[in-house]
Amino acid sequence: MKGFCEFQVYSKSNYCVAKNNLRIIVVFSFLVFYLAQKSNQIVLSLVFLYMHLLKDRLHKALFLSIIVLSFLIPSSYAQEKILKGVILDAHSDERVPFASMEFKHSKAGRLSDSSGSFVFRFNEWPKDTLMITYVGFQDYQMAFDSAFLAKAGKNNVVNIVIRMDRGRYENAVVVSKKVDHGLIMWRRIVRRKKFNDRYRFNNFSYELYNKLELDLNNVNKEKLEEKKLLRPFNFVLNNVDTTEGTPFLPAYLTETVSDYYYQKSPTRRREVIKGSKTVGVDNESITRMLGGMEQNVDFYRNFIPVFDKKFVSPISDYGDEYYRYKIIDTQYVNSRRLYHLIFTPKRKGQSTFEGDCWVHDTTFAIQKMNLRLSEDANINFVKQLSLIQEYSLINDSTWFLSKDKFVVNLVLLGKKTGSFIGRKTTTYRNIVVNDSSVIRELDKNKLIEETIIEPDARKQTDSFWANVRHEPLSKNEKAIYMMVDTLMKMPIFHTYTNVINFIGTGYLNVYKKYQIGPWFNWVYSDVLEGLRLRFDLGTNERFNKNITLHGYMAYGFANQRWNSEADALYVIKRNPRVTLFGMYKKDLDFGQQYYDEISSDNIFALAFRKSNIPIKFIGIEQKKLEFFKEWHSGFSVTLTGDNKIYDPIQNLPLKQIFNNTPFQPLNTFEASIRLRFAYLEKFFENNFYRYSLGSDYPIVSFKYTRGMEGVLNSSYNYDKISGSISDLKKIPPIGSLYYNLFGGRTYGTLPFTFLDIAPGNEIHYYNQYAFSLLNKYQYLHDKYLGISLEHNFGNGLFRFIPFTRKLKFRQFWTAKALWGSLSDANKQFNNSSPNNYTFQSLDGKTYLEVGTGVDNIFKIFRLDFVWRVLPNPPAPGSPPGFGIFGSFHVDF
Repeated sequence: MKGFCEFQVYSKSNYCVAKNNLRIIVVFSFLVFYLAQKSNQIVLSLVFLYMHLLKDRLHKALFLSIIVLSFLIPSSYAQEKILKGVILDAHSDERVPFASMEFKHSKAGRLSDSSGSFVFRFNEWPKDTLMITYVGFQDYQMAFDSAFLAKAGKNNVVNIVIRMDRGRYENAVVVSKKVDHGLIMWRRIVRRKKFNDRYRFNNFSYELYNKLELDLNNVNKEKLEEKKLLRPFNFVLNNVDTTEGTPFLPAYLTETVSDYYYQKSPTRRREVIKGSKTVGVDNESITRMLGGMEQNVDFYRNFIPVFDKKFVSPISDYGDEYYRYKIIDTQYVNSRRLYHLIFTPKRKGQSTFEGDCWVHDTTFAIQKMNLRLSEDANINFVKQLSLIQEYSLINDSTWFLSKDKFVVNLVLLGKKTGSFIGRKTTTYRNIVVNDSSVIRELDKNKLIEETIIEPDARKQTDSFWANVRHEPLSKNEKAIYMMVDTLMKMPIFHTYTNVINFIGTGYLNVYKKYQIGPWFNWVYSDVLEGLRLRFDLGTNERFNKNITLHGYMAYGFANQRWNSEADALYVIKRNPRVTLFGMYKKDLDFGQQYYDEISSDNIFALAFRKSNIPIKFIGIEQKKLEFFKEWHSGFSVTLTGDNKIYDPIQNLPLKQIFNNTPFQPLNTFEASIRLRFAYLEKFFENNFYRYSLGSDYPIVSFKYTRGMEGVLNSSYNYDKISGSISDLKKIPPIGSLYYNLFGGRTYGTLPFTFLDIAPGNEIHYYNQYAFSLLNKYQYLHDKYLGISLEHNFGNGLFRFIPFTRKLKFRQFWTAKALWGSLSDANKQFNNSSPNNYTFQSLDGKTYLEVGTGVDNIFKIFRLDFVWRVLPNPPAPGSPPGFGIFGSFHVDF
């Protein structure tokens, strides 16, 4: 009894020690229980060791009791089977929340949680099939069959990723009730838009992280490895990913991080790009495009841009004209009640989406919205497209955009060929609203919107990116950077890219510093020159980063005459742009060529020339010096000195009838100034040249020219003025409208070469900037006014016919009008005997042609049907009053 009594008597310090020992015993017992499932030998060793360490008999007894009870627990608990995973949209990789999950036979089931995750626990793997359903997706079935058991093996916990393919919403949205709750919900959302749209704030700013990935989809690794041309790049195929079912190859990745600032009134925007990672591409205009300024998408707006089209938003102010709505579910997330609203188009062929959104029940703010385009949407090369936006609370009641996602499957050549997957993810952090710090930053702007690229933005280190990324790179994304870096070090890769570039653009880099092309001007034939061969040679950026030289030699075998040109461009400054251009040319004058027109000396022009219309040949010797300066505002000035000597050769008035001049006939020197204003015009730039991407505002141009007698043997004094205003306006939901209003006047008595010649078109290739049913040199004016209109409807009437809707035909109409006159002095000077050519003038009458046609034939071809309406009757020598014209262009 003495021992027992001593055991019962505790001092305060002994009690604490005993209490701690009890805790250790319990923890150690649970460790033994866990290890018992792994190895009995380990357990026995630990038990004997710990028993030896325990000095207290009661502690030993307690420990042994726990161990015995642990082993008496049914083994079924230790062998519990757990199935857990996540449900994803197979296209966008977005999680699918609250999907219905039910076993086919037992009828047991549950919903996935708000993040698309789920967990099932079993005593044994069931002999059943798990059915997963969600509106807008195809039903998914997972059988617990022998294949599953073989994959699970001895594992008691199995993690899976379920990817659900898209289905259709049509069966889900059937509104036949007297009270349409979906429509009521839409009205509430629209009513609250002004309180939920982020543009309601007076100002805001955030840090923006933009990631763009390009993948090659449906990659057949075995076939590609057999291609001889691709064998040097077989290492790339090691990155083919098959985890998503269809094998794809991650091909390219860009990242951009920037600070974005916005002010509501007056509207000002500013973006400061802190980092831009575009491995293998060093182009400032691409860096700008990858920032947030050019990629602002707001689901609360009435129209949502998709490439160059605008689609009606489901929460547009007049969305009920285009969509059906239905509430299908209500869930609680973070103690907030959310409605699940789905929407489908009312009619096929319209610029609409299908999809769903989760709506907060108190503020009627969008918490998340998924928009999808189906394959029958009138947009080219797109097999699937998803737009996702997520909103988060930045305080107790303020919802703000937190994530953007854009995923698109592009099929360029056909469904059976490989396709591309583009994935753009944008996240927003450090959000500040209605704060003076935003105003201070915007006060640095010189324009209402500016994009600033910090000096080291494109040279940031890996440590910088590790710190600023909003989310870490995945395994595939890391592999892309390694792959691209390896490719850029391979000479054969640069050879391949040069060849592809040569075929597509016409230009080929040779001997590193030089360039030949365009190849489509190398061979030509006409009645004057016969076979004409031409060869171009120029320099590229490796020769000099600021200067490019170019020249060509051409030889006509029939007239045995050499022609040539030499020109140079010096880029003094790139932003804002300042350049100096010089040229010498001695060749036939093929007229002014526009970027989308086939030039007269192009090999393809041979196939499109109209019959029974004689070609007008005129030679030119030209010396030109041009200085261009642009300001950030979009205002630019071009100063030009230009000496031209013309020599009409065939089917035009001959040079000798203009011999009554003090100096050389048909020789002029012009000094001109051109003023142009294109507010917030955007460009795509390469090393030396740039191509306008247009402006949201009209572009205005004015030019004054002074002809100076006696300079470089010029024979004429005169003044010319001309101007234009043009714009391409998006007018959703009825397409786009282009207009160009132009006019001019010449003061002086001059040969036809220095007057205003109405632009005619003598080939069957459609030219937007010329009159289709006019011949070149048909109308001569010293005063003129004209307008050109083109309205593209989209699919228009074609959407009502299933066949044309499937082919994605598009409709348009055009109208071109011209008014002009020629002074009596200029008529007499240009039509006097022995002139072998008589010029015509409208003399105040109207020339009008209208047209319509079919666009997007085979996605690249356009067919124009054009009628001449005025003058009636037509002028003598005019081409027929109806014509059919074709053209090629690539458009989404």
